[in-house]
Amino acid sequence: MHFSGEDLGRVRVATRPDPLWETTLSLHRLQRGDGGLAVRKWRGTVRSRLPKAAGPLLTLVPPSGYFPDFLTPSGEDLEEQLDLLCGTKRCELRRDLAILARSRRPTPWARDLGDANPAALGALTRAIRSYHHAAIEPVWNDILACFDRQRARQARILLADGVEGLLRGLSPAMRWKAPVLEADYPVHQDLHLDGRGLLLVPSYFCWRTGVTLVENDQVPVLVHPIEGHVPATVHPDHATALSVLLGHTRAAVLETIEGGGRTSDVARRAGISISSASQHATVLREAGLVLSTREGNTVRHHLTQLGSALLRKNL
Repeated sequence: MHFSGEDLGRVRVATRPDPLWETTLSLHRLQRGDGGLAVRKWRGTVRSRLPKAAGPLLTLVPPSGYFPDFLTPSGEDLEEQLDLLCGTKRCELRRDLAILARSRRPTPWARDLGDANPAALGALTRAIRSYHHAAIEPVWNDILACFDRQRARQARILLADGVEGLLRGLSPAMRWKAPVLEADYPVHQDLHLDGRGLLLVPSYFCWRTGVTLVENDQVPVLVHPIEGHVPATVHPDHATALSVLLGHTRAAVLETIEGGGRTSDVARRAGISISSASQHATVLREAGLVLSTREGNTVRHHLTQLGSALLRKNL
């Protein structure tokens, strides 16, 4: 990836996980058998309940290598992304399926899809919904928690070391050699950002190196692995001292705030009500452990330096 000074000023991090990137990349993990411990446990469960309706999706996503760009329109809401997918131009469908056909023989259904046949598009959206419901929804809270932690880490790096520090810390398989970001990749590819900037998308199911689109027509995207899958709750082996000091629930709230997030995010990760999460966050804020800022109608929480130090001391 070739950056200009203008591109460096336009690097940003997604605010939420991308449902369709997680869906497609999880199919790589499911079929290849790789990934970390959390993914291995997930795979064992999903293989036993994979719905037949997901069949069309599997014909488009091989165990490794290219899958069609049109499967991952940018977004943070699955239904909105599916609407965008259904509106893909016929020329784009044919272009992407032609690339896929170099490594995978097209089925009659795929040929109908290339013609933007409404029935074929309907079968694809049903397949995505079915697979997402069976494979992604059960771990979505874990995905959100890991994403929030990663985004908070990246925010700290950005404040301390700037954009180039952020690019240096993406993955051991990616190397920042100004003005180029190199990545271990199965094919040779050069992407010139040309002043459009770059959207970084941390991904739970991305493994080892980054992934990008073949055709980056608008804002280029780089999906990259989350730095470790951290449990969303206090680990029982580590929580004793902190729980004695703060109480079990408040200790859990403190840890969930480490990744940053809204009150509703904290409540979901800690397994408590929103009102209870708000009360605990208030006590932690008054103790100087948490900083809370209002964003419109929501409140976002982050650990202070004191809160981070306390958490590191006890974990």
